[in-house]
Amino acid sequence: MNDEIQDPFDQSALSDYLEAHRATLVTTDGSYAVSVHGEVQVDGHAVAYHLIPDAGFLGKSGKWRRLSAQGKLELLRERWNDETCAKLEALLADTAREVLETAGRYGLDARRALSALVAKYERASERVRLAQTRIREASADSKADEAAARTRAAVNLSRYPESFTVAQGMQRHFIAVLGPTNSGKTHAAMEHLAKAKSGVYLAPLRLLALENYQRLVDAGVPVSLVTGEQRKIDPDARHVASTVEMLNSNRPVEVAVIDEIQLLDDPDRGAAWTAAVCGVPAQTVYLLGALEARDAIESLVARVGGTLEVRELTRKTKLEMDKAPLGSLRNLMPGDVLIAFSRREVLAWRDRAIEEGHSVSAIYGSLSPEVRQAQAERFVEGHTSVVVATDAIGMGLNTPARRVIFTTDSKFDGVAEGLIPAPLARQIAGRAGRFGKHETGFVAGIDARTHKSIAQLLRQKPEPLPDTGFYVAPNLAYLQDISQATGETKLAALLELFTKHINVHDEFFLPANLSEQMEKARWLDALPLSLEDRFTLSLTPVSTRIPLLERALFDWAEARAKRRTATVLRMGEVAPGRNALQRLEDLCKLYAAYAWLAYRMADTFPDGEMAQALMLKASDEIDAMLQQQNRRSRGKQGTKQGKPQGARRGGGAGGKPRGKRPPPRHG
Repeated sequence: MNDEIQDPFDQSALSDYLEAHRATLVTTDGSYAVSVHGEVQVDGHAVAYHLIPDAGFLGKSGKWRRLSAQGKLELLRERWNDETCAKLEALLADTAREVLETAGRYGLDARRALSALVAKYERASERVRLAQTRIREASADSKADEAAARTRAAVNLSRYPESFTVAQGMQRHFIAVLGPTNSGKTHAAMEHLAKAKSGVYLAPLRLLALENYQRLVDAGVPVSLVTGEQRKIDPDARHVASTVEMLNSNRPVEVAVIDEIQLLDDPDRGAAWTAAVCGVPAQTVYLLGALEARDAIESLVARVGGTLEVRELTRKTKLEMDKAPLGSLRNLMPGDVLIAFSRREVLAWRDRAIEEGHSVSAIYGSLSPEVRQAQAERFVEGHTSVVVATDAIGMGLNTPARRVIFTTDSKFDGVAEGLIPAPLARQIAGRAGRFGKHETGFVAGIDARTHKSIAQLLRQKPEPLPDTGFYVAPNLAYLQDISQATGETKLAALLELFTKHINVHDEFFLPANLSEQMEKARWLDALPLSLEDRFTLSLTPVSTRIPLLERALFDWAEARAKRRTATVLRMGEVAPGRNALQRLEDLCKLYAAYAWLAYRMADTFPDGEMAQALMLKASDEIDAMLQQQNRRSRGKQGTKQGKPQGARRGGGAGGKPRGKRPPPRHG
């Protein structure tokens, strides 16, 4: 923040160089790299590529961040320039020529092999080898081991859409409604859904499923709620609000709404959106999301069949950068939202804002949807004046902000700390302004460097989602087919076979990131459980990084193996070990996971309703604790609460929150 020594990193020169050289910065395997795109002309064929040149790795994330602005630009120029571009394109041209010649000799389709050269996060030399392997395999006599051939056939995802027999038997009409935050994408789709005789709303989060479930209830539509952890079944309902993973692909409906369609590009969860587009059995399918998803939607719909209509929307309110950074929390005003990127920083900034006399709603990802919603509603209703939140605010919460202020421009992505992606910055910033309340939304950084960096991110031209490489996760039927073809029975090995063989065919469909599922599968394979049980348990939504949840999952799996019932732990039965707030958050996740299993293995997990009740009780306690901390901290301020907002001026760029060090920038 302001009392830190800031690196005067002017991102514009770096961004200009990247744009001029058809390149973007990406992170892969904990390193920064330059990913480049273009096409080479070979014998009248235009061959597209999107790769990381072998010389394009710029160093580990920590090393890259420590470089000065000039150092970053010089390293980039050294690694990606006209000379290295010419070398890369010469290699790709030679490879394409070899592929095309072999394809012509044997009457093969070269496109399947050449698609290997479009892989944004992969090294060029590895993709060249893959292209060569594909064309050689296609042209060679079939000498493959019979079992391996059967495995490849079992995993051949070129037939993936056809596996959704109900949807494939319908003539579907897709309507893509695309636009930025605050453009009104959801309104018309939900109106059509409410008027339909039957329908389904598919959400990325339980919070959004709950919100639109309530919207349909308020419209007088009988509707059921179906998420992984929760069911509210109306026996008269012909509508369902659901999380996207809970799609019932065997129940035909009139209208379907698939929200946040740009998540097709998410390696961890994108498979659920691929499955929804391929398999939702609706006459009319709305696809709601960001403008950059258009190419991907057009490509995927062309593959799965059906007609497509695209509607592009613009924001209903203006969005502007503030003229200057916030500078100091003394300049914070009612209606502001502060953005941080970890639970610890959210709570630290919340405390600083309270010290300045504000009442604060705190929102972060490890809170349950119920708590996040309660905190957001307090802000909307005026019971709190500002919000401090992570990027959890960017999706599914009604938080009409006057101004969004970024406390940092970097975030830990699961591997390393790095600059936040431009689409994320746009989605969060888009929360500023609300039609009918704040006609102009403002965006700022906490300090001059962050302010300039966020402004640059918002000016970046959105990069379209790839129009190939849609993620697919194996369902149980796929794994059973592979098991039958190979004789392999271990879940971890079957998942590895899936990812290995899918990669050799073509890349219209790609394996989702299965690393966490594989990690669970390795120890589940040691238990005397059926493949179906191991598969279900491997998908249980718990993080093995939290000891309480890791122990619980192991105990539950062992209970299933020994044919015992697993009872849900009550709060008093869980040993303390983290602070009170963290312990309640962990317990919420524990109860949610038990409820998830209760819907799938009711004989082993009979206390599903109790788990849901305990989850709601823990959520209420968390919300009360956050409010109590709010009141307790505000109570210490004495006369500060009586000061008008205008009295807390001063500071400007370089100012500090009064009397306290700022929270750490990272961690």
